[in-house]
Amino acid sequence: MKYSLLVPALIFSGTLFFAQEKIDLILPNENLIAENIAPIPKSLSEKIKKYSESRSANFSAIHPNGSEIIMVTRFASTNQLHRLSRPMGARKQLTFFDEPVNFATYEPTKGEYLIYSKDIGGNEFGQLFRLDLKTMESTMLTDGRRSQNGGVMWKKDGSGFYFSSTKRNGGDRDIYFMNPLKPSEAKLVLELKGGGWGINDISDDGKKLLIGEYVSANDSYLYLFDTVTGKLESITDRNEKKVVQGSAKFSKNADEIWYVTDRDNEFDRLATLNLKTRKISYFTSAIPWEVSDYELSKDKSKIAFETNESGLNKLYLMDADSKKYNEVKTLPSGLINNFEFTKDGKSLFMSQSTYDSSADIYKLDLASGKTERWTDSEQGGMLKSDMSEPKLIEWKSFDQMKITGFYYPVSKKFTGKRPVLINIHGGPEGQSMASSLDSGNYYTNEMGVALIYPNVRGSSGFGKTFIASDNGFNRMNSVKDIGALLDWIAKQPELDKDRIMIMGGSYGGFMTLATAYEYADKIRCSVDIVGISDFNTFLKNTEEYRRDLRRVEYGDERDPEMSAFFTKIAPLHNTDKIRKPMFIIQGTNDPRVPVTEATQMRDKLKTQGNTVWYLEAKNEGHGFRKKENIDFQRLAVIRFMEEYLLK
Repeated sequence: MKYSLLVPALIFSGTLFFAQEKIDLILPNENLIAENIAPIPKSLSEKIKKYSESRSANFSAIHPNGSEIIMVTRFASTNQLHRLSRPMGARKQLTFFDEPVNFATYEPTKGEYLIYSKDIGGNEFGQLFRLDLKTMESTMLTDGRRSQNGGVMWKKDGSGFYFSSTKRNGGDRDIYFMNPLKPSEAKLVLELKGGGWGINDISDDGKKLLIGEYVSANDSYLYLFDTVTGKLESITDRNEKKVVQGSAKFSKNADEIWYVTDRDNEFDRLATLNLKTRKISYFTSAIPWEVSDYELSKDKSKIAFETNESGLNKLYLMDADSKKYNEVKTLPSGLINNFEFTKDGKSLFMSQSTYDSSADIYKLDLASGKTERWTDSEQGGMLKSDMSEPKLIEWKSFDQMKITGFYYPVSKKFTGKRPVLINIHGGPEGQSMASSLDSGNYYTNEMGVALIYPNVRGSSGFGKTFIASDNGFNRMNSVKDIGALLDWIAKQPELDKDRIMIMGGSYGGFMTLATAYEYADKIRCSVDIVGISDFNTFLKNTEEYRRDLRRVEYGDERDPEMSAFFTKIAPLHNTDKIRKPMFIIQGTNDPRVPVTEATQMRDKLKTQGNTVWYLEAKNEGHGFRKKENIDFQRLAVIRFMEEYLLK
């Protein structure tokens, strides 16, 4: 543990002594490296506890008997698997690891065991395990080395599953088959080039796989793999660029597949493709938004699909024969994910959240349209009145492009112009949606800080032109979108343009760093979480399996012109323009944005004499996942805000 205080003091067993007083402090745990962070009094931890103890429940799998499910929730430090046998029943915890477990699938015939994935310290080298539900013993099925393993696709008879893995060379994602009762006999069935491959679906007889190739947010392709002959056949035209074609599933009609595509359209539509004639039929053109997910019933007669409409989800049910669909209007306005039909096709399990509730699990009866709540996750000590409700806002950028975001106003008990925290999502193809702030309600309800979550150009959910508008040499146009937001804030009578903090993670971290030097005079301070400080060094050091995928989005650093552009815009080479305090947060084991992106930025700022706080977790990767680390990070950010945003 390394911990340096911002102010000189004597510390004995977590107590800070001054001349006439003593203050009990929160100290970082042994896995945290904390530098230059102001003392954190225990009283702050007690004050925020009301907001920091909420949890969520996410649906993962339905038992073949249809009467129980696997869910993911946290009761200690990390998310773990739990079994739930009836609505609002007791949750039986199945895994008890220091590392989180966020995925599981049942063996599909008897459900006597689960397959789940787990990594170490956030390194994202997920290994597959078999959990015997009778003995509760776990067995590692994959190599346990620096490889990613996932995308489990069961044969319907339960004799084994196909999965993807980078274990051959660390960069290419191949397809393997495994009988989980005989893991040593796992075999490579399809060798591929690139890190963007995955399994979409398997035919009922297990003889064919639908394989997807992700190239970028604007390019993806589909293939048919014959598991008997080993032949891989293109379904879509590999020479047709700038088209999304993914999420393919076999129809009940021979020679037909379902998929989503933005071909000849701004948004992803639900469509079918005839494998013989290559005829495409579109079915959701009347909805001017993207179809973000869909699921077929086991008999393939019904389809549930969701749309993403300005950061809110709507759920629709379709008859697969008539292609007629209707919106499910019995659900409250919010976000939906992880939905799956029961085996009999009569019900649909899903996770749903709203602005005043974290994710919980519901069961929708298709005949009546009624929903049955299966979990009711605790919101800590928060009441609905403590939670800020998001408002959709929009502004015009430098080129008149319309940019939107979600604005969370402060509690009505605060008066006068309020300080603002702008929180920028990662991706860059991510999207800020109308979600619950969870512990972030402390900012709006206790600190009087308004929050804005912008969706700058390059965000998903607004069409393929918008998502591609920040690529390559257009990278700084998204930073200008934040500049336009700063101008918008200045015009709002309730917001204080002189007290603005920028915060973001991953690509949002780059945006934070870039805003810190581009608009140094318009912000008070910034918090960079696992951010990119130089695209040249980032692309050199990110894991091999994702390097080419990121080059499509950001540009190829091996091209001298692009490399020169990266150097020009790199926050690392513009630190002379950064004049406001900065807090840098990083996971040591981050495979996406390596820790060197943080340390090189920290060191240069320190050399120049800038105010810089630093927090690194030795047992985390691309963002913190363990509650004790999350809690300390939250407290440190609040102290940073108290010192540099509010004063």
